[in-house]
Amino acid sequence: MSRPSDTHSIEQTHPASDCDIAYVGYRQSGQAIVEKRPGQERLTPERSLALVNHSPSGFEWGYGGSGPAQLALALLLDYTGDEAFALDHYQAFKTEVVSQLDCAGSAGRWRLTGPEIDAILHEPSREPVAPSI
Repeated sequence: MSRPSDTHSIEQTHPASDCDIAYVGYRQSGQAIVEKRPGQERLTPERSLALVNHSPSGFEWGYGGSGPAQLALALLLDYTGDEAFALDHYQAFKTEVVSQLDCAGSAGRWRLTGPEIDAILHEPSREPVAPSI
């Protein structure tokens, strides 16, 4: 994902304590669940749906469709707190990150940390890469 070209950079949109933040996705009774940790706060699509309605049925990951687009927007909106930034970058974030997330590992979940999000947002455009689990 290319470094944001606007003057309102990611450094200006979130506090330094976000190094401790991690988003964890998993399935429960067939439903895609995303939690923000620490605290196990559940991320819901409502806030992102108010900006763009891709998937009123909820989040998804692992491909490039409407559910992953909603998740990408929700993640960036939650992480940065900046609607304009999230709207400008969520499609690329979906392609490079959310479409690559997978719950097939032994833990049955994916994990995306604050530092990983920062690194993704600040790296020049590259091939899609899934974060570590």
